[in-house]
Amino acid sequence: MIIDTDLGAFFSSPAYGVVGASTNREKYGNKVLRCYQQNGRTVYGVNPRATEIEGAPCVASVAELPDDVQSISVITPPVITRQVVTAAIAHGIKNIWMQPGAEDLLAVEECRKHGVNVIADGSCILVVLGYSDH
Repeated sequence: MIIDTDLGAFFSSPAYGVVGASTNREKYGNKVLRCYQQNGRTVYGVNPRATEIEGAPCVASVAELPDDVQSISVITPPVITRQVVTAAIAHGIKNIWMQPGAEDLLAVEECRKHGVNVIADGSCILVVLGYSDH
């Protein structure tokens, strides 16, 4: 998928959400959350079974993210990504980064239709921001 993306807009958010955040340090949902922390960014996990991950507060759903979260990273199966995008649009999220494996064509089209900046070209935030697994 070749998609015009605006990384500057994505990284201008005052805070970030990680949808699919995991308490398991081996999973990408945990690594992406830690990557934001390593880069000094305010981050919230979205996980219905956790209240905190790696010291970051967690909420149960996208709808519960604070208003200063304008950008989210999505680490979910594609069929769930569609639901996440619908919830994110309803919540006013402006930027959505679908991590490799989370991309869904219908979800990308939904983002475009609603003017949401979408990154779903196979690029990984762990590479873009530089992640250290320590």
